[in-house]
Amino acid sequence: MRFEHTIKVAAPRDRIWALLMDVPAIARCVPGAEDVTAIGADRYRGSVRVSVGPIRLKLEGEVTLTQKEEESGHATMRLDAADRAVGGTVRAELRIQLADLENATEVRLVTEATLAGRIGDLGQPLIKRQADRIVSEFARCLERTLGAGA
Repeated sequence: MRFEHTIKVAAPRDRIWALLMDVPAIARCVPGAEDVTAIGADRYRGSVRVSVGPIRLKLEGEVTLTQKEEESGHATMRLDAADRAVGGTVRAELRIQLADLENATEVRLVTEATLAGRIGDLGQPLIKRQADRIVSEFARCLERTLGAGA
């Protein structure tokens, strides 16, 4: 399953980059994210509570920053998580690309996800709608967070 989202943020690229690379800090902008802590170099553990249609999930797992190229504004994260109660896993690769705009920065997010178990049975339209909602809330939080530090 592939998701593509583009966010325009009224903040300089270097500030956005710094926040995105601070995984515990940026996790505060992910709806439902909890207890995100470092477990090694560029490795983090945490959970996300999310409802997809009638199913409530608590995905517990790890995020690894697998690539960071500040000069080009490109980063890649790998996410591996599971919900023990519902039964299912999510494996995803998130590619982030930042681009300068006039008085703003474009944040392009491309996610390639594999869903297995009961989570995978939920259906792409339902999952896409939830992903769009999460990214929308994430974008608003990113704007608020960076605006507060301006």
